[in-house]
Parts: sequence; structure tokens; C-alpha cells
Amino acid sequence: MRTAMVKAAVLVAACLAMPLAAQEGDADAQLDALAEAYRTYQIEQSGRIVEADGTTSRGSRLASVTPEANAARAAQAERFLAQLDALDPEDFSAEAAIDAAVLRHLLETEIGDARFREWEMPFDSDSNFWGYLAERSALGSVEEYDRYIAWLNDLPRYFSEQEANARAGLARGFSVPRVTLTGRDASLEAYVVDDPETSPFWAAFAQIPDRFPAAERERLRNEGRAVIDDKVTPAFADFLRFFREDYLPQTRTSLAAEAMPDGPAYYQQQIEEYTTLDLTAEEIHRIGLDEVARITAEMEAVKAEAGFEGSLPEFVTFLRTDPQFVARTPDELMGVSAYAAKRVDGVIADYFGFLPRHRFTIRPVDPAIAPFYTAGRGGLDACQMNTYDLPSRPLYNIPALTLHECIPGHSFQAAVALEREAAPAFRRQTYFSGFGEGWGLYVEYLGEEMGIYRTPYERFGRLSYEMWRAARLVIDTGIHHYGWSRDQAVDYLASRTALSQHEVGTEVDRYISWPGQALSYKLGELTIRRVRAKAEAELGEAFDIRKFHDIVLALGSVPLPVLEARIDAFIADGGQGLPQVTYD
Repeated sequence: MRTAMVKAAVLVAACLAMPLAAQEGDADAQLDALAEAYRTYQIEQSGRIVEADGTTSRGSRLASVTPEANAARAAQAERFLAQLDALDPEDFSAEAAIDAAVLRHLLETEIGDARFREWEMPFDSDSNFWGYLAERSALGSVEEYDRYIAWLNDLPRYFSEQEANARAGLARGFSVPRVTLTGRDASLEAYVVDDPETSPFWAAFAQIPDRFPAAERERLRNEGRAVIDDKVTPAFADFLRFFREDYLPQTRTSLAAEAMPDGPAYYQQQIEEYTTLDLTAEEIHRIGLDEVARITAEMEAVKAEAGFEGSLPEFVTFLRTDPQFVARTPDELMGVSAYAAKRVDGVIADYFGFLPRHRFTIRPVDPAIAPFYTAGRGGLDACQMNTYDLPSRPLYNIPALTLHECIPGHSFQAAVALEREAAPAFRRQTYFSGFGEGWGLYVEYLGEEMGIYRTPYERFGRLSYEMWRAARLVIDTGIHHYGWSRDQAVDYLASRTALSQHEVGTEVDRYISWPGQALSYKLGELTIRRVRAKAEAELGEAFDIRKFHDIVLALGSVPLPVLEARIDAFIADGGQGLPQVTYD
């Protein structure tokens, strides 16, 4: 896989440098057909449907996750990969070369996950398959409600398959480490209710639009109550019983991914999947140590700017304990985030030429998962802020978090990708963690240039968040390759960031239970900052930050070597932006 990534990057670079005439041929059309076949197959397998704007939404069934279904999908991925290998890459146009590299990585990831039967660990301390199932808003039509009801009727089958997979993982020692799962049953318990109208799944039925005929509203609510009572709540109750009585007592007590079956190969595959880079655990650990040292020096400078005369640890203690940094209500925290987003709106046109039309909202993290959830998370339609345990969510962190999750981070980034009309459909909602999370961390840094951080405390919050991601490189590899204990990881993160003790604990549990994912942020950001510095140095006065950002985001989400090759081409063409955008 690593060799393939390097070859893909070389191919992209070569195609970007080709004269246009040399790029024309049947290979592009064949690749388009293959990519569309792949997308059609993925959508069919997921049970989702395609909307008019190209997005996908819930269908009337959930995906099958049986071992047989997962193995069949991996076999199909191998067939698609063989078809891709059969195309002559020298005939690809520049854009098709990028498409091919993206498709190759997607296929190789699916094949790699199947090799290690990743589906046998269907949840971890941070993420799970049940947390986003409930529809929280009104649906737009009677047809959508009927699909939702049919989908809910399918939920017991889906939970049963996930349970069978988790049991198979337990049997071979492929499980979430026990220490990271304490209290996580609360995220299931919230759905086990006596009254269906108190279930989170009732929200959509409580908000059925008044424009629907009265008889239809009554029918939908009656069917909603019945499916929640008869199917949804029992499915959650059964899985909760399994989680408490069977899964948790039998989970492994070791922490390292390398301690699991075929562990070293599995951890390396996870590194490649999440970072899209050709790096070993040892190399990543060293990068992390270097970044921690660099950021520590910057923290000292900001501490001095704040006029604090004590040591750096004493300054962190002050930040963690002074009440001025604690929101009094969830709405106050949400307001700080919303105001940061609007300040970005005020300067966004100075940094981006293409501004997407799609809007996003900011909402609190679902209370059912908030106690063990990360600080925030962003997506196309919404970014989330965690308002659980307000003293653990200091306000000086919120501007950086908002930049990362909302604008110009994940929500903005996803909207740009969706609105790239020239891009093939399969790439518009593709997500590579190295690129996506790297962008999120990069725009935290960009907030310094944009003037979003107004106080030394907010700037320290930004540095603390950067340190958080740098420390992840050390901690993730420390745990999964070097055999660190949980206490070692907690001490390392707590002593180097201004994160609250609550966040430190939940984050370390996340790294233990989700090997490799935490590596993507810092390695992606370092790549973006490096290629930007190269473009600035080589283009000089011709460098336009708006054009650079547009070119990066116009790629959608790609493996990082593909991004690097595209910026080399951006430098070679004199720093041209997007053809449909006017740059004053």
C-alpha cells in the first residue's frame, strides 16, 4: 500500500505537468465509468439514496454488516482495484490522475480493513454505530417519514449483526481495551425508555410539519410510537445487556494495538489509512517530540505576553482553575462559538476566493454521548460544541475549536467539496483523515493571521490545541508501539496542554481505543503548512493566499501525497487560482 501511495503521487505530478494534448484518451472515460460503478455500488450497499443535490440520505434500510457482507464488499473492492490496475496511467489527464489516486486509496483501505476484520470492533470509547441513528429534526415529506419508519424497523437486525461481530472480536482478542469503556454504557442507556415519547428517536415525530394532512400526522405518530416501543428500544436494551454482561467483562486488559492478533501489521495499516503517508511509528514518534519542543517555546512567549510571572505549569493551573474562563450556561459557550464564527465571516473573503453557498448551524453535542465525547465535531450541515461539564470546556479554547470544526474548518471544507461541480460525484463526500483533520488544525493556525484570537489567553488556547495534536503523535505511538500505560499517556498530555483533566482522560481513552486516527491531525497540518511555505517562497509576490486555499479545498479530500503534487503544479503554473473565480 505504501508503495502504491508513492507511485500515485508520482503519477499525479507527472500528469499535472503533461501538455493538455497528451492527457486526452479513453483512459479518462474508462476511469470515470469505474469510479461511477464504485460509487453506485457503495450507495447500494449502504442502503442510502441519492438526493437531487448529489448528497446521500437515509433510505428504508441499514447496511448489512455480517462477515459475509463485509467480505463480499472487500472482494468487490479487489475487483475494482484490478480494473483500475488494468488502465494505462500514462493516458490519464491531470484531473483523472487525482481521481485514480483517490479511488486507489479508498479501495486499498477497504481491502486492508477487511484483512484485519475491522468490523469485529464496531465501536470504541469515542465513536460507535448507535450515537447518530436518531433523527433530531423534522423530515420534509410524508415519504421521508415512511422511509424513516421502515429504517427503524430494520434496526434490530442491524444491532444483532453488530453484536455478533463484537462477539467474534472478543473470541480472538480483538476488542476495545476495557479501561477505556468505563461509563460508556450511558450512551446506550439513554435510549432504553419506558415511554417512546421520551426516546431521542421521538424528536422527528414530535416535529411533524403542520402542513401535512392531519390524518397523515396522526398515522405517522402512531407508527412512530409503535416502532420505537416494539423495535428500537428493545434493540438498544438487548445491546446494553450484551455490553454490560458479556462484552465488558471479556475485553482485553492490554492497551497496545500491537498486542492484538497480527498487531504490528494492523497498527501499520491503521497509520497508513489515517495519515495517507509512508511513515513508521518510530518516525512519527520523533516528529511528535520535535513538535512538542517547538510549541513549548511558543507557549512560553505567550505566557510572557499575558504578564504571568510564574512557571508554565503554574500558568496552565491558573487557566484551568480561574472562573473567568468558565461559561455560566451552555448558551454562553455556544454564543462564544457563534461569535467566533461570525468574526471569521467578516474576513473570510480575504483568505478564500470561492465561498460556498451551503449553510451550517452550530449545535450542542447530544447529551447521551456528551460525557465521553470529544470537545467538538464538524460536518456539512452542523458543527457541534460539547456543553457537558462546563468547567472542563474553558472559553479560551472555543475560538480555535470553532475554526477547526465550523469555519473555515470542517463545515466550510465539506461545503466547498460538495459544490465542486466539475469533480466526479464519488469525490464530493469522500473524507481522508490526514487531509481533513490536517486542514482543521491548519485553520486553527490560520486564525492567527485572520485576527480571530483577541487575547493572550485565546492565543494560548490555540497553542494548547496545537500541542494537544503534537502530543498525540507521541502518545498514540507510545501506547500502540512502545507499550505506554494509560497513566503515562495521561501525565504526558496533562503536563503539556491546558486541556481540562476531564478532557485529558476522555482523549487518552480515545487514542487507546482508536489506533492511528489521532496521528492524522498534526501530520496533515505539517504537510499543508510545508507546501504553503514552499509556494510562498517560490512564487514570491505572485503568491495569493486566496488562490492557494482555493486550490487546496477544490481538491475535495485527497491523500496527502496528492495534495503535495497538486501544489507543485500550482507553483509551476505561476500560482493560478480557480478558473471560475474572479480575484481582484
